[in-house]
Amino acid sequence: MSQGVGVAGLYVRDQDEALEFYVGKVGFKVHTDARNGDYRWLTVQHPDQPSFQLGLFTPEQPMLDAATVQMLREILAKGAMPPLVFVVDDCRAAYERMRAQGVEFTQEPIDRYGTVDAGFRDPSGNGWKMIQARRA
Repeated sequence: MSQGVGVAGLYVRDQDEALEFYVGKVGFKVHTDARNGDYRWLTVQHPDQPSFQLGLFTPEQPMLDAATVQMLREILAKGAMPPLVFVVDDCRAAYERMRAQGVEFTQEPIDRYGTVDAGFRDPSGNGWKMIQARRA
């Protein structure tokens, strides 16, 4: 039996905008895009990591009360959500490819701690740390 985390959710301000970013600029693919009335379950995954999905969700009612929805939208707009980590084979090459696609980088690639890392944001302000995988 295999167990583990299958989906991790990320709050975004607009699911269509997030979908365009993660698929068109970062290189993920759509896993699930299903609607039930106004609710949309949208997940993407990296082609090299098929066992894991990143959920792109908007803070909304009825799952949350109006005050919490407003608070989460404000936190999201400030870019104050915890950063995520994106592992790549070649940080500098990924940086050049993604920057050419219009990704907003907050840190250029830098050699640090025996690897290379860079920082970027999605259109909702979510921060990412892109780290080059260590070679064995």
